[in-house]
Amino acid sequence: NVCFFRFSVHNLCFSIFQLKQDSVVEEISAGRGVINFKVNRKFLAQKLLEPFGKGEDDKFGLNSELFLSLKRGTTLVEYSSPNIAKKFHAGHLRSTVIGNFIANLKQSLGNNVIRMNYLGDWGMQFGLLGAGFGQFGCLEKLKQNPLQHLFEVSFHVVSVLQVYVQVNKEAEHSEDIKQAAREFFRQLEQHESQAVSLWKQFREITVREYQRVYQRLGIHFDVYSGESFHQDQAQEVLQQLQSRGLLKTSEKGTGVVDLSLDGDMSNVCTVLRSDGTTLYITRSVPVGMKSTTDKSQENHFSQLFQILLSMGHSWAQRCRHVSFGLVQGMKTRTGEVVFLEDVLDEARARMLHNMSQSSTTKTMDNPEDTAEKVGISALIIQDFRGPLQSDYKFDWDQMLQAQGDTGVFLQYTHARLCSLIKRNEGVEAATFDPSLLHEQTSVSILQHLLRYDEVLYQSAQDLQPKHLINFLLKLCHLIASAHRELPVKGSPQDVAQARLRLFSGARSVLANGMRILGIAPVAKM
Repeated sequence: NVCFFRFSVHNLCFSIFQLKQDSVVEEISAGRGVINFKVNRKFLAQKLLEPFGKGEDDKFGLNSELFLSLKRGTTLVEYSSPNIAKKFHAGHLRSTVIGNFIANLKQSLGNNVIRMNYLGDWGMQFGLLGAGFGQFGCLEKLKQNPLQHLFEVSFHVVSVLQVYVQVNKEAEHSEDIKQAAREFFRQLEQHESQAVSLWKQFREITVREYQRVYQRLGIHFDVYSGESFHQDQAQEVLQQLQSRGLLKTSEKGTGVVDLSLDGDMSNVCTVLRSDGTTLYITRSVPVGMKSTTDKSQENHFSQLFQILLSMGHSWAQRCRHVSFGLVQGMKTRTGEVVFLEDVLDEARARMLHNMSQSSTTKTMDNPEDTAEKVGISALIIQDFRGPLQSDYKFDWDQMLQAQGDTGVFLQYTHARLCSLIKRNEGVEAATFDPSLLHEQTSVSILQHLLRYDEVLYQSAQDLQPKHLINFLLKLCHLIASAHRELPVKGSPQDVAQARLRLFSGARSVLANGMRILGIAPVAKM
């Protein structure tokens, strides 16, 4: 009962003489450029599958010595961050699911994680909306369909601006609207009651609507913060910059910080408009974080971290911006996607159709709920398959395939394992004979499960979900082979017990990995 491992000599930091035979390593030999050693299969199966008989399924792989080198503590993860008074744009999906993965991963590895949604709830664009609502808004429509009405108001204002700019070279009317927007934002910054009251209505409405969408995605936040929370601190930041001699005045009258190495103003960051109002980056300085945004924001975060360091905040060295590429060709049947809910509705509808056409679909209490969860799984897996910084082409058909490397395949494999275990309830025992898991199919699954801690460690190092995705997809393929080659029904009881322990362990690891990715397993144990 042995399994074989082979390593290149060039990758080893020890000689063959340092390897000794024991209860784990049974035999050692050297070949041309490689070292071979044999591991006791019985020992491997026993130690690997023991936790699943003790109710320690959730802890599997997490007590590895690999994680001793990782620093644990409190981690603030800021993600999603849509702009208030707008419907949830599909472009925010990547930040939302990537940030959720990072928060789940950090938490699973023993960190105290604070999940923050840093809303875009301040700034000149909000002045534009406030001014526009005064001209085009309707309180009754705001109550009936709040975000849709605000979207219409925003669209109307932008359209008016665009038309006037194009048609009227003097841009008299558009300048009026722009001036009204600047005035509304000035009123906000001065805390004038009427402007603040309207802003509060917009913000409360938006957060309620966003929470409904997040609930569909299975995502929650500990804190709903935003630029508005740090407007007073932004003034403190400006004072600190001033006192340290870091705040300069440009030729245009704006407040800037010189980030150039030679102090020649060749690389400056604007932190204050000429009219004295603050910018997004000024209101971002008080928040240190691990943030997820698309790669177009890389320069913003680079400047932000440089400013923090120049202010003497050494903790800025631990801040990290996780950037990602863009999604190309995201469309529904009705055309180009604008809102995230359109994507979720389309995923559910397409999955529901696929389920109705499949001969293997079983009768279920709530097919729409199942279709929604499986559809969201498919969205997440397609998003996570490659390096985060890469752009990718959105493909409905490929994403929803049941037999490909998709979220559908993960959910199907997990559901099939749950069904197998339930059908054989009473067969699995607290103890099992590991020597009965001697087939190569069993050993392949055991060897793969052995890599789980390594995969989590690698994911923690670069915060890329692709390592865990690839691990889980390969596990699903191995499980598919095991279903064919390791039958439980009709096998002697001791063999059935050993195989059920193997399937049970594989199911637990699959479910744990899915949850870290932000995918809720549809089938329940």
